[in-house]
Amino acid sequence: MNNLSTDQLIRYSKVLLMASFSFFGLLVMISNFTDYPSNYEYVGHILSMDTTRENHQISYRAITSPILHHRIYWIIITLEVVYTLYCLMGTYQLLKHRNASAETFHEAKKLSIVGLLVALFIYYVCVQVVGVEWFDMDESPTWNAKDWARHVVDFIVPLLIFLALKTER
Repeated sequence: MNNLSTDQLIRYSKVLLMASFSFFGLLVMISNFTDYPSNYEYVGHILSMDTTRENHQISYRAITSPILHHRIYWIIITLEVVYTLYCLMGTYQLLKHRNASAETFHEAKKLSIVGLLVALFIYYVCVQVVGVEWFDMDESPTWNAKDWARHVVDFIVPLLIFLALKTER
C-alpha cells in the first residue's frame, strides 16, 4: 500500500465502482432475459394500474394493451442493455488508461458517464417519475419498485459525480 499514491487509489476506486455498477447491469440484463415472464408481468401491472387504489380521476392513464406492455418492456430492456454495454466499455477504458496522464484518464470517462446517464434515465425518469407519478405505482402493495429504484439512483448519482470530477493529477 505504501507504493500506491492517493491519485492511483482514486483512479482504481473509479474503475472498481464502475465495474461494480457494470456487474449490476449484467445481473439486471440476465434477469430480464432469463425471467422475461415475471418481469413482463411487473411492467404489465404497473402500466395497467390494476393493483393501485381505485382513482377514477387518473384511470385514463392506464395502458392495458399487452402488445404495448411488451413493446414498452423491450424499450426498457434495450435501454438496460445500452447502459450496461456503455458501463462495461467505460470500465475497460478507465482500466486501460489508469496509468495515463490526467487528461487522458479524464477523457476515458466518457463511455462510463454516458452509461450512468442512461441508467439514471431508466431508474429515475422511467421508474420513479413515470412509474410513480404517472402510473401511481407507489399505491400498489404488490408491484411497487419505488424504493428499489431510489436505492439504485442513490448509488448512480454520487458515482456519476465522483467519476466526473477531475481529481486526478
